[in-house]
Amino acid sequence: MTLEIITSDSLTPFHHGFFTRKGGASSGIFKGLNCGQGSSDQTDMVTINRARVADAMQVSSSELATVHQTHSADVLTLTEAPQSPRPKADGLVTNTPGLALGVLTADCQPVLFADAEAGVIGAAHAGWKGARGGVLEATIDAMIDLGATRDGIQAVIGPCISQRCYEVGSEFFENFILDDPENARFFAGGAGDKLHFDLPSYGLSRLRAAGVEAHWTRHCTYSDMDRFYSYRRATHLGEADYGRLIASIRI
Repeated sequence: MTLEIITSDSLTPFHHGFFTRKGGASSGIFKGLNCGQGSSDQTDMVTINRARVADAMQVSSSELATVHQTHSADVLTLTEAPQSPRPKADGLVTNTPGLALGVLTADCQPVLFADAEAGVIGAAHAGWKGARGGVLEATIDAMIDLGATRDGIQAVIGPCISQRCYEVGSEFFENFILDDPENARFFAGGAGDKLHFDLPSYGLSRLRAAGVEAHWTRHCTYSDMDRFYSYRRATHLGEADYGRLIASIRI
């Protein structure tokens, strides 16, 4: 099956893509393009899937850079792809031609960054914790250290969980309000004392406040089982594990 790759005009001319689960070698609950080395999927299948992504990005598998993601605000500046054991981080930046940056998600925001004039790219894994902790701003700052400018950076949020599918509790809401009362605009009422959190709007707000142009592809991972993996959906279905989507960009 052919890979399905979502792209954005904002990131041209850089080769990039938010890969769906279509076109992969994995089976069962991982059916499709599971690129999560930390999942319980067969190692050989994940290796095949990652090789297909690397081929689509026109790099070798050894040039597809991913890290051990921990929901942090830590960002690495790379000149080559990290080897095992992979360092811990949630943001990656480079100005090295031929190196593809990759982040893995399954409801969290995959964010790809590009400054075409400066020749600098970035990628970030931004769930609520990482976004709240500042991983988006830290990625932008690391790009600027390489010569990018806020006016020149374009950021695109790929498929992630949408507000109508993201139910949270009152403590979650209260923590965001403690950060900034204006964060109330990212929440809508749910059943009982539950609320629904708008993760992509929160991400867009932080990116734009940091001075960069930002967009969301408007794909919900939870709602579309055929195209996307979703941690929350897998949890609701009682599945033992879940696949990881990959987003990648290279110069």
